[in-house]
Amino acid sequence: MDIEAVHTHEVASGDRSPTAPPSVDAMVDATPADRDRVVDLIRGLSIGVVVLWHWTLSVTDWSGGSLSMPNPIGEASGLWLLTWIFQVMPLFFVVGGFSNLAGWTSMLERRAVDPGRDRRPGRSFVWSRAKRLGLPAGAMLGTWVLLDVAIRLVRPGTPSVFSWGIVVFVPLWFLGVYGIVTSLVPLTARLHATAPTTTLTGMIAIIALADTVRFGAGVHAAGYVTTAGVWLFAHQLGYWWRDGTLDSAGRDSHVALTVLGMVGLVVTTNTGIYPRSTVAVEGEWLSNMFPTTAPIACLAVFQLGLVFLVRPAANRWLARSRRAWRTVVTVNAVAMTVFCWHMTALVAAIAVWNLLGFDLIGDPTVGWWIQRPVWLIAPAIALVPLVWAFLRVEHRSRTM
Repeated sequence: MDIEAVHTHEVASGDRSPTAPPSVDAMVDATPADRDRVVDLIRGLSIGVVVLWHWTLSVTDWSGGSLSMPNPIGEASGLWLLTWIFQVMPLFFVVGGFSNLAGWTSMLERRAVDPGRDRRPGRSFVWSRAKRLGLPAGAMLGTWVLLDVAIRLVRPGTPSVFSWGIVVFVPLWFLGVYGIVTSLVPLTARLHATAPTTTLTGMIAIIALADTVRFGAGVHAAGYVTTAGVWLFAHQLGYWWRDGTLDSAGRDSHVALTVLGMVGLVVTTNTGIYPRSTVAVEGEWLSNMFPTTAPIACLAVFQLGLVFLVRPAANRWLARSRRAWRTVVTVNAVAMTVFCWHMTALVAAIAVWNLLGFDLIGDPTVGWWIQRPVWLIAPAIALVPLVWAFLRVEHRSRTM
């Protein structure tokens, strides 16, 4: 039950249903006793945080004929510190590494039992993951293209969504990066199996060297090397979780991991090179997110350490509380659809807001803060029919 999987036990068993998806209760009942439920909790929380951040903590406004979405981080002293917790993309890549290694290992185990079953496991794995990401994203993109063309045929001269509403396609860049990292699983999993420490150390060295070249020598293109290195590094950390290495390390090591990540964040963001915020801030010349910088790798370590400190209690709670686990299962069952369509839901809510004669507030004033519940409820209402209409695409992406 990862972002690409509806079935609670699919990652572990590799099962796929060619028919209708099981009910939520059936998925809850099918959960293996030894499942690390925190992985699913983090995945659901990550998607939820991204959606709620975009809806409520973006100063959405019309600027130059297009929607802009800066955040209020630069307007409030100390608010950047919240991004060290709520910038969850690194942690999402960590749990993605956990799930992808589980899926890859499961595929190799099935092939070992039946060598004739799959002669090219690497290609099969990448293709299956590509379908799970590509079909829901393609449905969203294709729907918008058709809608855009239809509107401009009916009303010639109407600006294209690609000029006024590029924010609608924000989810696609994330899925693109995640898809590239996932496509390298056959290679990165093999490297982890043969030389885990050397592989992780090498990634750290590449990140440090690329940022040094970027900022020391002024070679901007080196930032793209850091970008690749950071997300591969975060994903690789998930392998260490999945293979039990972090479990066997003990609580003292988890504390040390947290402290190491925190120290890395503090040191790097106080060098005068990197911003303190881990999300883009309007007016700052540099964003840590893209091209991605070394502090994001430190953030991945820091957040992973925090997770392992609370993980035993969280797993016990999720195993004990059927209601809590059922909520996690439900969220993960619709996660991909929600992620792809949440910005469309926001645009729909903005359209209705404007039709009712209300204006968007372009600055984080008191009035803007008071309105935050509106921008939680309105897009959520708009999202419901979109999920209902496109969830079947998400299911098909893993059963075809």
